[in-house]
Amino acid sequence: MIWGVNMQGQFLYIATFIILVALFIFMINSVIRKKRVSKYRDILDNLEREKNLIASTPVLSELSKVEPIIKNEKMEEKFNRWQDRFEEIKKVNLAKIDDMIVDLDTYFEKKDYQTCRYRIAKTELEIYKAREKANHLIEEIKEITLSEEKYRNIVTKLKTKYRKENKEYQDHKDLYDDMQEAIALQLENIERRFLDFEHAMEQNEYNEVVHIVKALDTMIDHMGIIIEEVPDVLLMAKQLIPKRMREVESTYQEMVKEGYPLEYLNLEYNIKESTNNINTILDKVKVLNLEDCMFELKTILDYLDSLFVDFEKERLSRKVYEEINRDFSSKLEKVNKLVSDVYNQLESIKNTYDLNDEDLEIIKEVNKTLVVINDDYQNLEKRVQANSTPYSMLHKEIEDLTVRLKEMEESFDVALKSLGNMYDDEERAREQLVEIESFLKQCKLKIRSYKLPIITDEYFVQLAEANEAIGEVIKELEKKPIVIKTLNTRVDTARDLVLKLYNTTNEMIKTAQMAEIIIVYGNRYRDTYTEVDAGLQQAEKEFFKGNYKKSLDTSIKTTKLVDENIYKKLLAVYDD
Repeated sequence: MIWGVNMQGQFLYIATFIILVALFIFMINSVIRKKRVSKYRDILDNLEREKNLIASTPVLSELSKVEPIIKNEKMEEKFNRWQDRFEEIKKVNLAKIDDMIVDLDTYFEKKDYQTCRYRIAKTELEIYKAREKANHLIEEIKEITLSEEKYRNIVTKLKTKYRKENKEYQDHKDLYDDMQEAIALQLENIERRFLDFEHAMEQNEYNEVVHIVKALDTMIDHMGIIIEEVPDVLLMAKQLIPKRMREVESTYQEMVKEGYPLEYLNLEYNIKESTNNINTILDKVKVLNLEDCMFELKTILDYLDSLFVDFEKERLSRKVYEEINRDFSSKLEKVNKLVSDVYNQLESIKNTYDLNDEDLEIIKEVNKTLVVINDDYQNLEKRVQANSTPYSMLHKEIEDLTVRLKEMEESFDVALKSLGNMYDDEERAREQLVEIESFLKQCKLKIRSYKLPIITDEYFVQLAEANEAIGEVIKELEKKPIVIKTLNTRVDTARDLVLKLYNTTNEMIKTAQMAEIIIVYGNRYRDTYTEVDAGLQQAEKEFFKGNYKKSLDTSIKTTKLVDENIYKKLLAVYDD
């Protein structure tokens, strides 16, 4: 029983939910239908409104304004054509749009919305075509109805502009020289066109009015250009440029007399061509054709001004050339002499010194380069004498020659430095040979001055080595060519050996002297001390054998038995 009650409650709940959902869907559909109906109704109303706006275009009102001003067949023909076109818009285009709107209303009532959308698009297109035709028609009509006011305003402004230009001309008439007649004729033509305008307006010939107004605008603009530019054109063509030409020709003649080669400027031909161009420009101006006249005149004037720049450039270049040429000529002469001396003595130098291939090649290349520089300079001088080359070019050429000569000098300095070093090494070797021989002689004199009982073998060996080394130096100096590297080695060896002999000689004599002094000093103790007597006898034996070092050591050791300070005393005595 309870279970049955529960089932009934559930069914009731489900049924209620379904009913509510159905009501909600129904309400939504109703809202959508109303919105759709409202949307399409608005579209239809808008199409109807657009059609009515086209029908209410003020064509008839504008045509009524045209009717009173019809004074010729052309205007009457246009008027009739406009009426026909407006009737066509009403009876054909608007009637068709009416039918299309009615059809739309039928499809709408049938709720055929898909067809409705297609028909709406076609109707909008037809409305657009009709509106364009009506607008175009009204514009054509207004072109006539508004023409008089429009063109009179334009012509009034043109007259104001013309009066200003005419006043400007009349106030400065004397500036226009023989152009006055042509300008007066043009002014008469403009005034005649103003009269033509009035006649056309009276006859309502608006097609002709358009051409007259355009012609007036063009003529007045052109006259403004003429009045503004002709005085400047005449001033430049008849005064400024001819005066500048005379100045150029005068300066040109003066510089030619001073020796400046100016043929490259081709002045006579260019002046003649410029004069012809000016005459052509004046002919164009006489017929009031100013196209490019000012530009061409400015071009001629700029050309004449550029000639003064060229003249000044030539003057400066000549000054610089002459300064550089003096320095270059002097330097070239010195370099020629130096290189010639070296090159002419090259065989002798090769016989004197063992030159390497690189040094020889540098000297040969320097000589070749110098020959070319001399040839180029001689050619330059010939052209200067012939007065055939402008100084602006000569200036650059002499600068180029100066650079080339400097580079050649730098290469030559490398070779000269190498030769100079060889010569210096040879002279230094000869001077050192003299010093070494003098040193050796001092050694010999010193050894002879001190009567030693025996001279050691070491001394004679070193003496022989020193003599041999000196002989090798002499041989190297007598060789042709001299190998400087070998010579320097021989000199260094001889110097080292002689110094070694000198030191050996001094050391041997010093040792012998000190040994002799100690023995003499110790003799006073011989009778008293037998050990001293025995030791000194041994020292004397070593002394006479030539063992001076051993003799010194023995005598010092023996004497110390009776005098501990003997060595210090010996040094003091020897130093004194």
